[in-house]
Amino acid sequence: MKIHAKTVLDGISLGDSIAVNGTCLTVTEFDASSFTVGVSPETLRKTSLAELEVGSAVNLERALTPTSRMGGHVVQGHVDGTGLILSKVPEGDSLWVKVKAEKEVLRYVVPKGFIAVDGTSLTVVEVCDEEGWFSFMLVAYTQQKVVIPLKEVGQKVNLEVDIFGKYVKRFLGGYAVSVSSSSS
Repeated sequence: MKIHAKTVLDGISLGDSIAVNGTCLTVTEFDASSFTVGVSPETLRKTSLAELEVGSAVNLERALTPTSRMGGHVVQGHVDGTGLILSKVPEGDSLWVKVKAEKEVLRYVVPKGFIAVDGTSLTVVEVCDEEGWFSFMLVAYTQQKVVIPLKEVGQKVNLEVDIFGKYVKRFLGGYAVSVSSSSS
């Protein structure tokens, strides 16, 4: 996949990671105005990248260096699944967005927690497990900087949940198994 960009190319090297709509991809070629990344079949199955068309706007983000300031949430670019935009409703100069998600993804989504949607780190406002959706709000500034407002209702978005929640689940799941098997 070839992507035309400028800002993210400053200081780029072959093998560097750039997240495209929240999907961490490896730079395989670049010049002064574009870069190329390899996209595996698994990435195409797990993400919405297969739906991109020539000229599509995308969110681009370089990998964080260990000396960078953490100004948001921990986003790895490892997409957990996709969701569908159910609604976009303006309120003042902000925009409410509701996204349908699979149960496997939604189990890690909590109000006031974080989720990355197409690579944009956002704070979750509401979660409805029964109906399988969550919502967030985009302030005016963020709407001008990301691709989510450009998406239509019914379009897919990439979702990445909080890595710490996944570690806690894994740890507690492993602990529960070891306790039950040692008490037999």
